[in-house]
Amino acid sequence: MSGKDYYKELDIPKSATDADIRKAFKKLVKKYHPDAHPDDKDAAEKFNRIQEAYSVLSNSEKRSQYDRFGSSFQGGAGPQFGQNGPVDLGDLFGGMNMGDLFGGAFGGGRQAQQPRPRKGEDIRLDVDISFNTAAEGGNHSVQLNKGSGTEKLNIKIPPGVNTGSVIRLGGQGHAGFHGGPSGNLLITLNVAAHPYFRRENNNILLDVPITPDEAVLGTKVEVPTLSDGKVMLTIPPETSTGAKLRLKGKGIVDQKTKTPGDQLVVIKIVLPKNMDEKSKELYQQIFEVEKESPRTNLW
Repeated sequence: MSGKDYYKELDIPKSATDADIRKAFKKLVKKYHPDAHPDDKDAAEKFNRIQEAYSVLSNSEKRSQYDRFGSSFQGGAGPQFGQNGPVDLGDLFGGMNMGDLFGGAFGGGRQAQQPRPRKGEDIRLDVDISFNTAAEGGNHSVQLNKGSGTEKLNIKIPPGVNTGSVIRLGGQGHAGFHGGPSGNLLITLNVAAHPYFRRENNNILLDVPITPDEAVLGTKVEVPTLSDGKVMLTIPPETSTGAKLRLKGKGIVDQKTKTPGDQLVVIKIVLPKNMDEKSKELYQQIFEVEKESPRTNLW
């Protein structure tokens, strides 16, 4: 055989079946199609050569003449079949256009498909808020850095949030690509400690110190609340340290049920500082008349 080697162009043996020829050509079309290699002259030349090779080898009469006389059968020895025209790729791939063939990566002809819209990146922020804002809700301003500029946003903090709670602001992240939507702003909250309140689920705890005589005789003390100022609390006689007195409904609102928790006043018995001798004598008298130790039967 002389001249062009069509079997080599399709990377198949001379014994290849029609199915082998068709399969090899489809593979090479996808690999060397000009839409997959814009402005690549070598790929374009290869694409033309594999079309020429397929147009001959896929035709039983042309293949027979080629096997006998080589590529010169079209221009010299043997019957004349004329020039090989371009192969109908749509017919070869079952009516698919080249955009379908390349999975939407290429449009018809040399026109590339427009990039798909893509959502912008999310922005994540850690924000510190006060104990009261977390418990009661409120507004908080944050500053965002977007591109070369900054943007100030006022965010609404719902009541009852805690450290680790995340607030999502849709569309406040980075801009999308090719017409896609903007990303989100995700704000993770960190709640600062309070000088004297602490949180236990939806309850507010407050330690209140009282003297031993107040614990024995009972008393009334003014205690702060989270949102209602100070209220008068009655401490009943013979109250032990660690006792919890409940102020109903003065805790934190549950985010799901919208029901407020309670404020629990935790009693702490403390001795007066700089106790004088007279006071010590009185405590001595109490010690002498006390009949039962609080440690009785504990261990």
